[in-house]
Amino acid sequence: MISFTTPDRRRFMALAASTGLTSLLVPKLVQAQVPPVTPPLPPLAEASRQAWIFTVPLAENALARARILKDNPANTLIHKRTLSDWQDRFITTPNNDTLYSVAWLDLSAGPVNLHIPPTGNRYISAALIDMYTNNFAILGTRTTGNDGGSFTIIGPEQSTHSLTDIRSPTRWVCLLIRTLVNGTQDLPAAHDIQDRIILQAPTVAKPPVFSTSRNASWQDYFAAAQDLLNETPAFATDEAVVKKIAPLGLTANSRFNPGSFSAAQAAEIRLGLDRAKSELANRSTLGAAHNGWFWPKPDLGNFGQDYLYRAQVAVGGLLALPNDEALYLVAALTPEQQTCPAGKHLLLHFAAGQLPPVNAFWSLSLYEATPDHQYFFTRNPINRYTIGDRTPGLIKNPDGSLDIIISRQKPSTAQQTANWLPAPLHAPFGLFLRTYLPQPALLNRTWNVPPLQLVDNS
Repeated sequence: MISFTTPDRRRFMALAASTGLTSLLVPKLVQAQVPPVTPPLPPLAEASRQAWIFTVPLAENALARARILKDNPANTLIHKRTLSDWQDRFITTPNNDTLYSVAWLDLSAGPVNLHIPPTGNRYISAALIDMYTNNFAILGTRTTGNDGGSFTIIGPEQSTHSLTDIRSPTRWVCLLIRTLVNGTQDLPAAHDIQDRIILQAPTVAKPPVFSTSRNASWQDYFAAAQDLLNETPAFATDEAVVKKIAPLGLTANSRFNPGSFSAAQAAEIRLGLDRAKSELANRSTLGAAHNGWFWPKPDLGNFGQDYLYRAQVAVGGLLALPNDEALYLVAALTPEQQTCPAGKHLLLHFAAGQLPPVNAFWSLSLYEATPDHQYFFTRNPINRYTIGDRTPGLIKNPDGSLDIIISRQKPSTAQQTANWLPAPLHAPFGLFLRTYLPQPALLNRTWNVPPLQLVDNS
C-alpha cells in the first residue's frame, strides 16, 4: 500500500512514540557512578537476568509497532510534515533538522519495493531496522547516493533472484526515513521529496496486539517475550545466550508456563529481573565522557552480542542510527554550567577551520528539562532551537573562528545575538550535538568537540 497523507495529531503522536527518537544520554545521567561489584546470581536468577536483557529490544519494538499499527495498516508510509518547535511536547529531544517518514513492514506475504527519488544535494537516509533493533541496511546519501533508486526488501525465508535484493533477518522491519530540511522556507521542497517516495507492498493482516511493558510482572513479561521469540527467533549467532536462558523455559516454538516454578524459584526469577533493571540504569556502560562531552559506544545501531547496550538503547533511544551515519554527542554540564546565572554565558568556541567535520550537516540543539527529566525545545524571543552549518546570519570572528553563545538572557552585542542559542529563563537544560555523516576525524576522535566555557558577559 502507498500513503502520502499528512498525519493528524493522533497519528503524529503515534509516529513520535514509535520512532523513539529520544536521547539515551541525558545530562542528568552523564554523572552516573560505577556501581559496586555485585555477587554472582543463582542459576535461575542469572537466566532471568539474561533473558530480560536479551528480549527487551523485542518488547520495545513490538510496543512501537503496536502504536503505529493501531491507526494505520502495516506496509504503509506515514509522513511528518512539520519541523519541531517549542510547542511539540509529544517526544523528548525532538530534532529540528529533518522530517520523518515511517512504516512497519511485514515481509511474510512477499517482497516490498521502496523507491527513493533523486534528492540533489539534500541529505536523506532510509534506515531498515530489524526487530532486535539492528540497522541491517541504510539507503540514501551515504550508501546509495543522492540519485535515488528502487530497492527490493525480502524476508528471511523468501527466495531471491537478484543479488541486489536486501534481505531482512526478521519478518518485521521498521523503515525510518529522514529528509533534511533547510529551515521552514524549505518545507515545500522537502514535502515534494516525501511525496515522491513510493512504497509498494502486499496487503497484510495486523499482528496480535502487544501491550506488555518491560516493567510487567515476570509472569506476564516472559509469557509475552516467549510469543515474541516465536515470532522472531534468535539468530544463530545468539545461540550461546539462548542456551543460558533455556532454564526459564524460553525455547523455540513453545509456551511459557509460569505455573511450573515453585515459590523459591519465582523469587530467584524476580531477583534476576531486579539485577537486570539495575544494570540497565547504569549509564556508565553507555560510553565515555571526554573533553566535557559524552560519546556513544562504537557498536551503536549494530549491536552484535552487546546485549546490555542494545537493551539500554532500546529503552532510551529506540531506532538509533549507527555512528557512521549520525554521531550524537551530549554535553556533560557541570552544576555551575547548568546554572548559567545572570551575567554569565556558556561559550562554545570553534577555532578557524575546526567546525565539526561532517559530510552532511551538524547542529547544536538546546532543550529545557522538565521535572520528570524529559527534554523539549524552549520558547524564546528569536524562535531559535538549534545552531548549525545551515543557520543563516552567523557571524565569525576576524580570524575565522566561530563562537556560539548559550545564555538565559539576550546578549548585549549584535555579534553575540547573531550567534545566540537561547536557554530557558529558569529551567535546567541540555545541549546535544548532532553530526550526520561524520568524517573519520570524528569517528576516530582525532577531532574533539571543544569544551564548554562559562564566562562573564562582555
